[in-house]
Amino acid sequence: MVSLDDAVLARFERNGLRFEILVNPDLVDAHKNDPKTVDLDDLLATDEVWLDARGGERPTVEQIETAFGSNDLRTCVDRILLDGSIQLTTVQRKARIELLRSSIIHRIASTAIDPRSKMPHPPSRIENALEESRYSIDPFLPLERQVSDAVKMMRPLIPLKFATAKLAFRIPGTQYGSIQNILRGLTIKEEWLSNGDWACVVEIPAGGKVDLMAEVAKRSADSDVKIIDEGS
Repeated sequence: MVSLDDAVLARFERNGLRFEILVNPDLVDAHKNDPKTVDLDDLLATDEVWLDARGGERPTVEQIETAFGSNDLRTCVDRILLDGSIQLTTVQRKARIELLRSSIIHRIASTAIDPRSKMPHPPSRIENALEESRYSIDPFLPLERQVSDAVKMMRPLIPLKFATAKLAFRIPGTQYGSIQNILRGLTIKEEWLSNGDWACVVEIPAGGKVDLMAEVAKRSADSDVKIIDEGS
């Protein structure tokens, strides 16, 4: 198990209660990508779910079962890390933001052009525009969402043209909660189907469509996706 000194809090709120676990921050991303590949003994600092991990306050079995539908530790951990929030240390937060910042710059520089010259913008120009726009990078929002938001703020500063793609997703209603934070900011059309599924059409830079489909598939194995516009 990870030591208490090196662990960070993961929190999940339900029914007016805040449930917490202490986790190894280096394994959080691996768990989100594929929970089955991460052993709980390596991930957790304690093999319990808490109401206040630092203060030692435990929930009752009834409170856990009401919130998670089970008192199985793996079930609770998976739900907390999927739908909850990670309380990173200052150093961890800074490192994650810097990594996302580099990824945003690379994605825009590799998929956008200057419509006047028909040539790509140098990464340094994208970096300067990102800084000038004062876009605030969120360490927990998906990359595609942040690229889209950053571009909106940068457009008044530099001319940007993207080939855009449109994707149609069908998500089982029971998995909507784990997916909506990925797709919501990209959605241009949506509806709830008669069988309880959520259907939507999203528009993104064409260069990011493969990554987006892979991210959705990780969180919703039963989802369907169709490319309705490859991008041009």
